[in-house]
Amino acid sequence: MVGYTGTKTTMRSRSPHQRQQELGDFVRAQREKLDPAAVGVPAGGRRRTPGLRREEVAQLCGLSVTWYTWLEQGRQISLSPTALARLAAALRLDRAQRDYLFELAGKRDPHEDDVAIDELPAPVKACIKVIRAPAYVLDRTWTARAWNIGAERLFVGWLTPAGERNLLRFIFLEPTARSLISDYEERAHRVVAEFRADVSTHLDDASIRSLVDELRSESKLFARLWGEHSVLGREGGARTFNHPTRGHLRYEQVTFNVASRPDLKLVMLIQQKAQAGSGIIS
Repeated sequence: MVGYTGTKTTMRSRSPHQRQQELGDFVRAQREKLDPAAVGVPAGGRRRTPGLRREEVAQLCGLSVTWYTWLEQGRQISLSPTALARLAAALRLDRAQRDYLFELAGKRDPHEDDVAIDELPAPVKACIKVIRAPAYVLDRTWTARAWNIGAERLFVGWLTPAGERNLLRFIFLEPTARSLISDYEERAHRVVAEFRADVSTHLDDASIRSLVDELRSESKLFARLWGEHSVLGREGGARTFNHPTRGHLRYEQVTFNVASRPDLKLVMLIQQKAQAGSGIIS
């Protein structure tokens, strides 16, 4: 259900030629797995190769046979997201295969935001309930979608009943955040840089634009940090708090990607013995 994902890092380390060749090989393999009858293509007599013919796939997704042939041959051709989306539909790709196709092509899936955001997968909900450490799930806008009692007790003002569920709004607009979070200014800087990196491919998403515009308008600190265009990878590490009733608390944060929902991340905080240190939630 959850786990670290290094696929994109590995993919991007390949040369453009290697990625294009892998894309062609992947598309050909998926074509050869398709049953003509299952996609409404007449058998048309004896077939020399399994699956669909190149011209049949090209017709199904509205592409020229030449373009499609060059794609399978690994040639350097221009691939639009719309054309790739039609190809994914024609090849009957599932979510993982579709993500792989667009990652190989170096394009963003135009239908990526169509994933339902109102309902969390049942296994994710169950996972949160059985975790003993403070844990919560963030969506693409870094809004908490689920959390356990440990997280609610720790994050006073955020996950408490009357709290603001969006992590960025809490950090930059909620006064209690400054007292709860140790080394507030330093951590706020990193949070903005991590958020920019996390949503880099979704900056044209309406919900992301609205959130950023709101924070820039209502928080001078956020506006300044956002204007610096800093980008940092999201990392774990020490997170310390000045809790109003429990005093100084120190945790190690670990973040997991939800395999079935790339728009979700599971965050856990493992409590450490109190000691000098810095860091906050992120």
